[in-house]
Amino acid sequence: MTGEVEVAPWPILLRRRLAQKVGIPHRWAVLWVVLGGLFTTGFTITLLVVSLEGIAEELGTSTRVLTWAITGPMLAFGVVGPAFGKSGDLWGHKRIFVGGLFFAAVFALASALAWNAPSLILFRTLSATAGSACGPSAMAYINRMFEPTERVKPLSYWSFVTAGSPVIGVVVGAPLVDTIGWRAIFFIQAPLCLVGFVVALWLLPQTERMDGVKFDVMGSATLGVGAASLLAAISQGRSWGWTSALTLGFLTVSVLATVAFVYVEQRAEAPLVVLQWFRTRNVAFPVSSQLLTNFAYMGGFFLIPQVLGKPRGIGLSTATVGQLVIARPLAFSIIAPLAAVVTLRVGERVAGVVGALGLVVSMGMWATVGLDSSFPFIIAATAMSGIGLGIASPALTSLMANAVDEADLGVAGALQQLMSQLGAVLGAAVLATVSVTADHDHFGPFHAAFLVGAVVAALGAVAAAFVRSTPR
Repeated sequence: MTGEVEVAPWPILLRRRLAQKVGIPHRWAVLWVVLGGLFTTGFTITLLVVSLEGIAEELGTSTRVLTWAITGPMLAFGVVGPAFGKSGDLWGHKRIFVGGLFFAAVFALASALAWNAPSLILFRTLSATAGSACGPSAMAYINRMFEPTERVKPLSYWSFVTAGSPVIGVVVGAPLVDTIGWRAIFFIQAPLCLVGFVVALWLLPQTERMDGVKFDVMGSATLGVGAASLLAAISQGRSWGWTSALTLGFLTVSVLATVAFVYVEQRAEAPLVVLQWFRTRNVAFPVSSQLLTNFAYMGGFFLIPQVLGKPRGIGLSTATVGQLVIARPLAFSIIAPLAAVVTLRVGERVAGVVGALGLVVSMGMWATVGLDSSFPFIIAATAMSGIGLGIASPALTSLMANAVDEADLGVAGALQQLMSQLGAVLGAAVLATVSVTADHDHFGPFHAAFLVGAVVAALGAVAAAFVRSTPR
């Protein structure tokens, strides 16, 4: 009607209000603040992998038990993230972000003081649970400060931090673990989280709250039980016996919990995972590809220090292993911003397929590494995985964000984080199981594990081939 003023949908209004609060020139400063907090909480998640055997000996336990100090935090990071995403929508993402940093600091300090394996596993999992609040909140700030056509570049930095911070943590932390011990890492992390807490409390603008946000407690519980039971069966199946009552019992619990999860999600008023999205091409295939590529990426990450280090692998020192592994985050950090620009020209589908194939090449190269492999070949094989994920992850994350209603961006971001973390945890558990019999004189199981990773990454390329690029 004449004289009426057209009103933009409320999600667009929220983004405009936040942009007005921040100011367009300063939104990149806000981005670096939230990414800094995300890095601070994430860089220790997999740090213990380079010194697992020494820590297990100090705490009087086995590496199989202590592995849960790594897989537990990774699992918590993915499963609890959606609840924090909804909490941010309800109470404001600034509150959730700074609260996550504060409690991550508290439990990091507790991890440094852990007296046995159960206490370390508990405190590491609680620290990661608190830190998982930063991921959805960082995604919320990105999606609300940047228009859909602008998101690929900031999401490339977000992807680098989420995927690269664990690797950087190993690179930086490995020499410190060698010289002053593993506890010092968490003594360092705690004040860093507190600094991030103060900076975020001071600089971050508050986001608008949304009415009617509800939590899917049963969905979170059934998903957590199902994923944890599956991981327990996979990681401990060899020692328990694949046909033992314990292994079969955990597998049965996993299946029942997964069925219950689907049942709950179909009837939940505010589901943790919107199952109908899996019928949408640009949601189902991007998250499937990210699950599969993260399976290979993080599974390979867990294996590489074992292949290169002592006592099972080539026999390099921890410091040397860290220097070689740095090729992965370095390649990611260089390629991701460049790939974001190219993706705007070639489309997300091409970027997703090419990136996944880069991981296939990396896994294939590692399947040939042995005692006589040169450092340049090892660096190239490691860098290829960073290049692959650096190309694929930002493109598919942006594509999925553009495929859902803006009101659902928080849930969509949490789903992406959940699927990526589940893929990472499963990859670590499966490839570790495949390679468990490898040693300095017998690299065959290592090679078999990397070939499994290559096959899974290839399936990720197939999934990416079915997406439909955003029209330019």
